[in-house]
Amino acid sequence: MLTYTAVSEAGGVGKTTTSATCAVSHARAGLDVLVIDLDTQNGSLTYFFGPDYDRGDSEVDNIVRHLIGRPKGDFDDLTIEVEEGIDLIPSHNMLEDLPELLLREKEQAERLGDSFSMYHQLHRVLRDGNVRDNYDVVIVDTAGKAGPVLYNALVAVRNVVIPFEVTAKGQESITGLDDLVDGLEQSTGIDVGVLAVVPIGYKDTRDQREILTELREMDFPVPVVIGDRGSLMEGSWKQQCSPYTYVDKHRNRKREYEVETLEQFDDLARTLERQAGLKTPEVTV
Repeated sequence: MLTYTAVSEAGGVGKTTTSATCAVSHARAGLDVLVIDLDTQNGSLTYFFGPDYDRGDSEVDNIVRHLIGRPKGDFDDLTIEVEEGIDLIPSHNMLEDLPELLLREKEQAERLGDSFSMYHQLHRVLRDGNVRDNYDVVIVDTAGKAGPVLYNALVAVRNVVIPFEVTAKGQESITGLDDLVDGLEQSTGIDVGVLAVVPIGYKDTRDQREILTELREMDFPVPVVIGDRGSLMEGSWKQQCSPYTYVDKHRNRKREYEVETLEQFDDLARTLERQAGLKTPEVTV
């Protein structure tokens, strides 16, 4: 089974786009994929896949209720099929209150002489929901901010993919990647595996080549380097569809550089699958 979450110290580097595009590539390869939107503010992954869902409905069952042990229904009822092979657990406004709710549950358990691990609740929910028996891939999308939400994701999936902005600003965070992973491990008490670092927005300038060389010298896995594909990604967001669907249905002609980008995301997905021991069939764009 392949499980991971995309993390980055910086915002706007393509975390959600990477998660969603890889999810579609996994599904196109014939794998069953579960994506979980734990974005406490934007619910970007839910928006990306565009299900008919009201994240503000206080009456609907949602992932937060399951995390604090107060579900209104079965785990399977949380999921929405958004594309063939992809089930989504959507974001909900209650996620904004999740850190406080988890702390309250912990304090109440301690008063009763019980234990309650704030960071192991998503792991518990996925285990009790028999996710391992029903899915090949699990991807969790969070806002990326350190705290109980991100730590729950990490304890549940144990692996990270790190989208990386190939700019001078991004270069400042290169030296912070080791610190980021070490900090996550110390906060959660688990070993966090880095499956891939994914440079995004690459234009092959001299400065970018130096940044990429430095990144590889740090021995981080860099299976693909994604170019500047702003129009492709923005178009996909606007149409609320994957880049694969956008190129197929919303472009009047195929652009070779966009086809190449989709092939790169396929290469990334195949690399991640191989690391988990999953079969990696060929996928044609």
